[in-house]
Amino acid sequence: MDHDVVKFASHPVDYGETADLLDAIRSYLHRYVDVPEAFERLAAHYVLLSWVHDRFNELPYLRRRGDYGTGKTRFLLVLGAICYKPIFAGGASTVSPLFHLIDKIGGTLLIDEADYRFSDESAQIAKILNSGNVRGFSVLRSESVNGKDFRPRAFKVFGPKIVAMRTRYSDVALESRFLTETSANQDVRADIPINLPGVQADEALRLRNKLLMYRFKNHGQSGKPFAGAMPGLEPRLEQILSPLLSVAGDPMDRVAILAHAHAAQAALGEARGMSLEAEVLSVIKLAMERERSAGVSVQTIAQLHGRTYGIENCGRMSAKAMGNILRTRLNLFTHKSHGVYVVPKSQVSALCHLYQRYNLDDEDIDRVREALGELTRVESGEVGDVRP
Repeated sequence: MDHDVVKFASHPVDYGETADLLDAIRSYLHRYVDVPEAFERLAAHYVLLSWVHDRFNELPYLRRRGDYGTGKTRFLLVLGAICYKPIFAGGASTVSPLFHLIDKIGGTLLIDEADYRFSDESAQIAKILNSGNVRGFSVLRSESVNGKDFRPRAFKVFGPKIVAMRTRYSDVALESRFLTETSANQDVRADIPINLPGVQADEALRLRNKLLMYRFKNHGQSGKPFAGAMPGLEPRLEQILSPLLSVAGDPMDRVAILAHAHAAQAALGEARGMSLEAEVLSVIKLAMERERSAGVSVQTIAQLHGRTYGIENCGRMSAKAMGNILRTRLNLFTHKSHGVYVVPKSQVSALCHLYQRYNLDDEDIDRVREALGELTRVESGEVGDVRP
């Protein structure tokens, strides 16, 4: 296109073996972007995946996150230039054209400043991101030609997406779709050019031409899920990693991708561990250990949570509000027993899964016990000892 909103290959060019193509991609990235080696390997394979993505049913998103001046936009421009039909959208872009471009072109969406701070556009971007990593889910929007008669239209938004942003999304489910590298505030490698030279665009075109040949050779054979083991990963991460691992033939590349996935899962666990749900679960865990009857009442959970976290959260939660959290946010079953609602001990399996998912450990339970006056914390220097 005239304004380089979308970039295309000009003609297919032979690239030798896939390993040779990956080396060329990594060399290109290394010249212009300063990222850790493991993420460089992952990003190179994401490029390959983008050229055969339409053979898969689920996809991960790629993200670089950090403050301004940490190379996010450079990463987006350099990596995006060699992805499949990249669609570039800056932070000042309105969302409506993006729906039309993705629906019509079906390429890789690249969004700079994806936070869209202080703007209602963030909700529209979230719709694209929430629906765009699984095939078959469209976004319904009303459109009008004359400004009066509005008609519903379904937009296809499935495809690879690479974003650069400063913060995180508050929706943990949306966060779990991203493979993220966080930019540290550190000096950039001395050999990285401050401004992109003109030859970068020529290099990118040559790589797009080779990647077009890669698509011709591998499109029909792609789409098979990764058959190897992914120990210790949550089902969502296994789902979105499978396409990426299926295009990685080198065991070292797969190890790097899996290592990054484990780090991403740990970061999600830490985020969950600071949530309201984690607070409630820490209270439930202690109450279940102390309770001798068939379950713990919702009223007791609310009272214990209030005594432990009420001051921080500016008040105590009612039993009704606590019951809503248990049923709608933690998906726990409650039933009425002797006139009160309880969380039955029969849900131990579901609770154990939630304890693990929200990264609860003994320290979280000790915090509850300390707030209830059951522990005394004795500190000496940098070493803390908790005593009953």
